[in-house]
Amino acid sequence: MSSALETLRRDFGGDIIEPGEAEYESASRSVLVSGSPAYVLRPKSVADVQAGVRFASGAGHLLSVRGGGHSFAGFGTNDGGVVIDLSKLANVEITDKERHLVRIGGGATWGQVAAALAPHGLAISSGDTKSVGVGGLTLTGGIGWKVRKYGLALDNVVAAEVVTASGEIVPASAAENPELFWAIRGGGGNFGIVTAFEFAAHPTTDVFHGKIAFPASEAATVLQGWADYLRTAPEELTSIAEFANPFAGGPEAPVEIHVAFDGDDPELASKAIDPIRRLGTVIDDDVALKPYADVLVDGATPPPGIQLVTRSAFANKDSVPEVLQILAEAGASERSPFIAVRSVGGAVSRVPDDATAYAHRRAELMFVTTIAGPKPVVEAARPALEAIWGRLAPHANGAYANFLASATEEDVAAIYRTETYEQLAAVKRQYDPGNLFAGNHNIRPR
Repeated sequence: MSSALETLRRDFGGDIIEPGEAEYESASRSVLVSGSPAYVLRPKSVADVQAGVRFASGAGHLLSVRGGGHSFAGFGTNDGGVVIDLSKLANVEITDKERHLVRIGGGATWGQVAAALAPHGLAISSGDTKSVGVGGLTLTGGIGWKVRKYGLALDNVVAAEVVTASGEIVPASAAENPELFWAIRGGGGNFGIVTAFEFAAHPTTDVFHGKIAFPASEAATVLQGWADYLRTAPEELTSIAEFANPFAGGPEAPVEIHVAFDGDDPELASKAIDPIRRLGTVIDDDVALKPYADVLVDGATPPPGIQLVTRSAFANKDSVPEVLQILAEAGASERSPFIAVRSVGGAVSRVPDDATAYAHRRAELMFVTTIAGPKPVVEAARPALEAIWGRLAPHANGAYANFLASATEEDVAAIYRTETYEQLAAVKRQYDPGNLFAGNHNIRPR
């Protein structure tokens, strides 16, 4: 152990943060979960990442990899192991202006990317929170404000640089190591540390964005009408429905339909958004033209002692009416979780099922429930939450890894189809046979 640590101190050019040091308290935790790792490593180069991987492997340490640190399950930290924090590998560089290719460091956040691309009139379909990491979001999906027009974040990746469990740097693209390229687009951090992504960006304009709110009493009709309309709405329109917000009245909270129209033409935007306005009694409407980079919101860090329990699933076309009816009824109950429903389809559904490891191409909606509070409050809310999911079970399909607070075998089975998992397990055996990268929704090497 002392020899491995001495080698690390010799070879590692970044920061090595240990318990007792001034930075340790903040460095040891991810955004949502506290931890007590033995070492937090902040590499300044890819060579540092290699050294960190070899140290963790050689010393037999549990390894966690942190990008933005927003994992609900706390994958960005651990107790007693090693955390490799990629936050200093955050460069954003346009490498090909003609093809709009952008190289992004594995530790960058989507806020950094949006700000860097805005002066060039470019954007990438990503998530909706500035502080969320490019790596964590992209490796398992990426459902944001441009998803119906430009697909998932992972659909826009054209190449990646991966440090594998052996400490080697391996390129991944359609032309180089295509099996690894397939796996990292949906398979999470199971196959190595992505130190750089190459994305195909697209030209962008300002967008029309905001919320249209309706009374809670109209939830059932508004939600059903909203889902029906999205089937024929232009793909420039992406939308999220949120209700039962505990900070806005719980069951009495308005139903908020958030919209983003990808374009700056007011006539086209009105034509796309007005059918939503006609779904019920509008009590608030703040949709306005704004820069795309301003659409992304700041992520909040919960106070100490506050737990978040998040669970997700998908609804295909046939199950949408039942799912929305159950969610609307749940939202009207006193112990309702916070509920969000995201539109997908569009560009996501045009990618063949087997083109990437993302397994939910046919879904129309992805829905999420969240409960938050001190541990006793969360535990008291669990029975009601389980009852809701029990009702949803016959109609729900799978799970979205980026909105899961747990990482059980059942969770992993919900994220991937059986044939997808088997193929991922084969790639895992090739690149990480010892399962060093197990701090995730883990795929075990076959």
